[in-house]
Amino acid sequence: MFRQYIDLYNVQRELLCRHSAVPMNACREQALGALCGWCATLPTALAERFRYTPLRQLMQHEYGLNLNRLPFSVSRREAFRCGVPGISDQPLLVVNDQPDTHVIPDGRGETPRVCTLRQLAAERPDIMDEHYARAARPDADPVTALNTLLAQDGLAIIVPNGVRTTTPLQVINLLSSPVDMMVNRRVLIIVEPGASAQLLFCDHIAGSTAPAPATPRLLTTQVIETYIGEGASLDLFCMEETGTSSVRLSQLFIEQQRDSHLSHNIVTLQNGLTRNQTDVQLLGPGAEAYLGGCVIADGQQHVDNNTLIRHAAPHCDSRELYKYVLDGKATGAFAGRVLVEQGAQKTTSKETNQNLCASDDARMYTQPMLEIYADDVKCSHGSTVGQLNDQALFYMQQRGIPLAEARTLLQMAFLDEVIDGISIEPLRQRLHHLVDRRFHGQQKHCDGCQMCS
Repeated sequence: MFRQYIDLYNVQRELLCRHSAVPMNACREQALGALCGWCATLPTALAERFRYTPLRQLMQHEYGLNLNRLPFSVSRREAFRCGVPGISDQPLLVVNDQPDTHVIPDGRGETPRVCTLRQLAAERPDIMDEHYARAARPDADPVTALNTLLAQDGLAIIVPNGVRTTTPLQVINLLSSPVDMMVNRRVLIIVEPGASAQLLFCDHIAGSTAPAPATPRLLTTQVIETYIGEGASLDLFCMEETGTSSVRLSQLFIEQQRDSHLSHNIVTLQNGLTRNQTDVQLLGPGAEAYLGGCVIADGQQHVDNNTLIRHAAPHCDSRELYKYVLDGKATGAFAGRVLVEQGAQKTTSKETNQNLCASDDARMYTQPMLEIYADDVKCSHGSTVGQLNDQALFYMQQRGIPLAEARTLLQMAFLDEVIDGISIEPLRQRLHHLVDRRFHGQQKHCDGCQMCS
């Protein structure tokens, strides 16, 4: 495992580094050493965090890489039809791991500064040196190490001190390749003290999503480093609507300072195999974090959400709510760990995972965990796995609602608690619409988008 990519790096090191930036290149050797060590130890090492997703099996497949940074032809007009009304007048397009620099906002006025990592390294090397690969250490885990070793560029979003954005920024991540390919996507988000921002990341795949021998297999490793300054606020939304040929391994690392606020929602509507890892560190008193997740999966789909919230300071609050609806032979997994360190007194934390298996063949694995080293805390955790209520179905059928529609209504009502917690009204309305169409089998991608037809 990883050996073919280690060999590729050793042969193509000069080419890979030439299309990258000095701060990114400086971390590659540490990542290389970590990967070499994990080649022999996985799956025993880090088995607890990767036990539900077959990482070794996934990495045995041979994926190509676009080391020469060749452009992929994608219709910008069609891609932007996935923009959510009321969110952003001009969404930012990222094709595979290459930001479309033609539509990057200029960052003037009361707007975030958006640029590529190579541009940031050239213009503000101090910011790159301070933040890149700090929260996401090159040796943190195998996926982060692989991404650090092979990523050549990425996206930087910086919200300046005191700037409070009024319009959410939407980023459309579009996968497109005629052959099997690995995409290593990197994102750096910095919300400076007193600032606030709302960000929406949408993942899509160009071309047919139907499983077929000719359909290219696409593996995405994604590492997002997020730093939220003192008194700052970030609403981060991630939505995936890819296809059965997609494998998505996403690593989100967040550091929060005093009196900061985080609201992170992740929604999986259509996918192949997905693993989302979210690590949050509450480093200053008064920091608050909310993690919400919503999953709809059927067929052979697999969705694994793995979270870690580390309370390292007193008077911090964290909440988690993840809900799954699984049908067919889909599998879901949730493992959430809340760590309260010694000295983190007055901590409050609530972790909830609720799951609905709509078929006999669906499988759900759930593992909520609390690890507490302080004695003045209020912490709770719990999980449930159940099926549709037969009495409720019978009651609805008695009133003339067909069985299939009754099942859909109950499943939608089950997920409403997560979707209703999204603060951006246009996005909340769009998600209700997409969830409705997803359960009715009418749509497996964004409303109005022609890319996946």
